[in-house]
Order: sequence, then structure tokens, then C-alpha cells
Amino acid sequence: MTNLPVKVRSVSRVGKALATLSLGVAMLTSACVQGFAQGVPVVRDAEIEALVRDYSRPIFNAAGLSKAGIQIVLVNDRSFNAFVAGRRMFINTGALMQADTPNEIIGVIAHEAGHLAGGHQQRLRDQLERAKTMAIIAGLLGAGAIVAGGASDNRGLAGAGIGLATGGSEVARRSLLSYQRGEEMAADRSAITYLDKTGQSGKGMLTTFQRFQSALSLSGARVDPYRVSHPMPQDRISNLQTLIQKSPNYNKADSPALQQRHDMARFKIAAYTQGQAAASRMIAKNPGTLAAKYGDAQVTYLYGNLRSAQSKTDALIAAQPGNPYFHELRGDILMKAGRPKEAAAAYGKAIQLDPAKSGLLPVMQGQALLAIGTPDAVKQAVAQINKGLERDRENISAYRHLAQAQGMLGNVAEAELATAEGHYYSGAYKDAAIFAARAQTRLKPNSPAWMRAQDIINQGKSARR
Repeated sequence: MTNLPVKVRSVSRVGKALATLSLGVAMLTSACVQGFAQGVPVVRDAEIEALVRDYSRPIFNAAGLSKAGIQIVLVNDRSFNAFVAGRRMFINTGALMQADTPNEIIGVIAHEAGHLAGGHQQRLRDQLERAKTMAIIAGLLGAGAIVAGGASDNRGLAGAGIGLATGGSEVARRSLLSYQRGEEMAADRSAITYLDKTGQSGKGMLTTFQRFQSALSLSGARVDPYRVSHPMPQDRISNLQTLIQKSPNYNKADSPALQQRHDMARFKIAAYTQGQAAASRMIAKNPGTLAAKYGDAQVTYLYGNLRSAQSKTDALIAAQPGNPYFHELRGDILMKAGRPKEAAAAYGKAIQLDPAKSGLLPVMQGQALLAIGTPDAVKQAVAQINKGLERDRENISAYRHLAQAQGMLGNVAEAELATAEGHYYSGAYKDAAIFAARAQTRLKPNSPAWMRAQDIINQGKSARR
């Protein structure tokens, strides 16, 4: 396990969508869209990403999305929510931590898959354009009436013009929100279909909507159901409850092994995002379980004694020697203890055992090899980091470590190009172009590396236009 806060990064490249479709009760406002466009705080973790991919795989198959290249992104946010933009599905860490069962998160994924399979994003963009056009026309008509009223000294006509402008905008807004509510219900129904196809219960979806309803009731807020972009939680429950309960899979529970992985992920998120006291309280509710022991080892690593954390992690490895993430945690502890050679070996074992072939673990081993610092170790670090990047091209921090390693070896051009790549994948195209141009002066013309640098330079030129 790596330090989650360190892995949080802002992703500006995914913030170009005109609008997003989310799970919860929300208003579609310009502030919401602008906040998204400014970047999403993303968490990278091999274990949690593998778990969520396992949740999504059968759902994507049922939805016809298995070959669509959908990427699931974890967002560092405590709220229970998920949303889609482009070919990416974003799931808040708060949703994972609050969901008691895998089935609840699987229901969330199924709902978002309904949006993707239904092409709702493109249709929403079309509706936004239509609403914008309606508002512009209403504004022009209103302005015309105001001008005419002023010219004729007719205060009544001028007042009507103001009402026409504001009223037209409100009609456009309500029309858009009504459309969105319909798409949300369609995504809910699609989710039930996917769950049935995969032999899974829809009970988790009901639990999620009941959670929303409870939160809404406790807030005391009075919500106008015609001024929100999602149906009210109680309406969603009423529309789906009979359909879900009559399914032969209604009482089907998650497997104990999957539940254990889910709990491990929850305790890990709690340890890294909620603080020691909150994580310890959560772990104490599940005494004696392997997941609780894992969570305790994480808390001890973060806030306690490293020797004790290693002892607890070694006990976990003895109980489940084939778990790659126990070895990963051991590597983290050894790195923090200033023992990079042993850490590199622990990460190597995690890589060997990792069925998901995450690109994150080789990069972590590369960091340990960098810390060893010998020429041979640094060369190995370059190889491991490149292996990680082959699997995960958008790992921004990996490019930083690669640039450091290449610099230590005296490979200035390669270091400059790695820095350019890091800027490129973070969306800083102008900075990327500067470093790519510097790399080109030292690279062989028309070589693959030189051509890649040219691609980055061209992107930088496009960004300046």
C-alpha cells in the first residue's frame, strides 16, 4: 500500500467534458461543471483499483462496454458519489468507504454503466446546447421588448420584456433538469438489467438510495423536485423496489472472499483519509477479522511504531502469503524505515504475485531502487519504471522518478523527455513543449524518442492557439 495522500493528484485532462452525469441528488450548475474542469483529485492505489475493476468487469460485459476502453478513476472525496465523463467512470473513495458491501458499489457501477451504454453524455450535451439556445432567444426577445418599451416610454412593455427574459431562462433550465431526471431513471433501470444478467442482487442500489433519502431527511432541507437534476431518492426507491425484490437474485449475497477484499479497501481508505482515531473506531467494529488486522497494520505503519507495523504485516503474510498487497505494505514499511534494498525485494514479490499486473507496483520498486543509489540499482530502476509506464501511461509521478533516474545516469535528453511526458499527461502542454524541445536538441533526429518529443511540441503549439 502506498501513502494515499501522496498519490492524490489533480487531473486536468479529464476536466474538459461539457457536463457530467452523477449518481446522487444534485443540481446541474455552472459552478459544478467549472469545478470539474479545474481538475479532479485522483487517488492511485493498486489494490483498490484492482478491486473496482473486478467489480466492473461483469457489469461492463452485460452492458456491451467490455471493449469500450472504460477507465475507472478513484476520486479523493468523502461524499458518496460517482459520475462519468468521456470514457472515464469516477468513483469517490467516500462511496467505497461508506458502502458496507461490494454489492452497493457494484450497483453504483451498474448505474453509471447505464449512462455510458445509453449514450446519455452526448444527448445531455445536445440538451445543454438546446437549453442555451432557448435562453439566448428568450434573452433577445426580452431585450427587444425592453428597448421597445423604452423607446415608446411604455413601462408595461419594458417590464414584460424583463419577465420574458428571465422566464425564458427558467423554462430552459427546467426543461433541461426534467430531461436529466428522465436519463437518471433510465440508468437505474439499465442497472437492474445488468445486475440480473450477471446474477447479482439489486439490493445494494436500494440501500444506496435509502442512504440518500436519510441524508436528505436529516439535513432538513426543503428541495423543489423540479429544480434538481436527479429524481428524489424516495421516488427512485418506489420505482425500483418491486422490480428488484421480485428478482431471483434479490437475496444473493457477495462471496466471503469478495467481502473481505472490500473491507480491506475500506479500512485502508479510512487509515489514509480519516485519521488514526476514526480508522481505529471503524476497525474495532470488526474485531479479529483479517481485514481488521490489515487495517490495524496500516494504522500502525502511518501513526505508530514501524517495528510493530512490520511484525503485524509479517503475520498477515504468514496467514495469506499469496496476497500481493501485504508484500506491498511490507515494502512501504521498509522504505519508511530507510531500508530500500529490502523494500525493493518486497515490492518485487508483490509484482510477482499481482494478478492485475498493475503499473503502480513496478514504479514503487523503481523508487526503492533509486533510493539504493548505486549505478546498477538506478539502471534497474529505469527498467522497472518503464515497465510500469508501459502498463499505465498516465502515471504522472512515474515520469518524475524516471527523470530523476535518467539524470542520475547522466542521460540528460531522456530526463528532459520524461519531464515533458509528465507535464503532458498532467495537461500542462506548454511546459511539456518546452522540455520536449530541450530534449530534441540532444536526441537523434527522427528517432522514436525525437518523434515523441515532436508530438508533444505540436500539442503545445495547439494549446497556445
